[in-house]
Amino acid sequence: MQAAVLRTFGKPPRCEPFPDPVPVDSEVIVNVRAASLKPIDKQLASGSHYARPCELPQVCGTDGVGHLSDGQRVFFGGTRAPYGAMAQRTVVPRVFCFPVPDGVDDETAAALPNPGVSAWLSLAFRAKLAPGENILILGATGVTGKLAVKIAKLLGAGRVVAAGRNQQILSTLHQLGADATIPLDVPAQELGEAFAREAGDSGFQVVIDYLWGQPTEVFLAATTRKEFAVITSETRLVQVGESAGPTISLPAAVLRSTALTILGTAGIPSRNILVDALQQVMAHAATGKLHVDTECVPLVDIENAWQRDQQGRRLVVVP
Repeated sequence: MQAAVLRTFGKPPRCEPFPDPVPVDSEVIVNVRAASLKPIDKQLASGSHYARPCELPQVCGTDGVGHLSDGQRVFFGGTRAPYGAMAQRTVVPRVFCFPVPDGVDDETAAALPNPGVSAWLSLAFRAKLAPGENILILGATGVTGKLAVKIAKLLGAGRVVAAGRNQQILSTLHQLGADATIPLDVPAQELGEAFAREAGDSGFQVVIDYLWGQPTEVFLAATTRKEFAVITSETRLVQVGESAGPTISLPAAVLRSTALTILGTAGIPSRNILVDALQQVMAHAATGKLHVDTECVPLVDIENAWQRDQQGRRLVVVP
């Protein structure tokens, strides 16, 4: 079969022949229809991710959509190394295959679950967003950030403020439900003033942070109190990504003067929680309430596609 084969960390995979997978125990073969190219795929292939492959060669791709031998169309994950989703066929545990609603096409079914479930879990499971709460999304112009804006509204958020670096995409986020937007490509003082202004007296009860680095530092500085005061609002910051930097400087005064809790995404939740999130995301996609911009690329062009800037959309690899 043909597959996107990684032979050297830090270099793009190439489309080349790879041995067909053979299922064992409770595994099944999936005939792949589409697999999205995500940031985590690139991180794993670069060798920088903590879950990078132990041995090479390896077929790239963490999840996708395809058909089982009985014809059922499924979204799948959990491929067994060295097999991945960017191939004509792959092998996965049967329990990691989930039916795809008829109203969701292959490209959406491949591209939406990873960022959609991530956003859903960050908001509902980790942040425990309650109806009426105010939320700030740092990094709202990326694929997952855009979905987080919409999902926050679906979950009943009160006021949603979207902050991002892509001005063109930022200007469209009101259509997804953002009540206000903050451009991040401004001087730190101006950015801090914008954070403080949009927080207002009620503050942000939830912050979903896809950036970390300097934008997060500026936000924390802007919310640090300069005097003793009664706490009227608590903030739960969920740290999801690090596209603006892997570290921050965190002054002790931030934690002593504000009611701030910093949470991570905490890996993979229980199967029941994960399946419920996937079903919710797919159901909203089937009704048109959730959407992800996609562009299909053939598997034979994976080397070139790997190096492209995706600009707020997901590339979907089609074998």
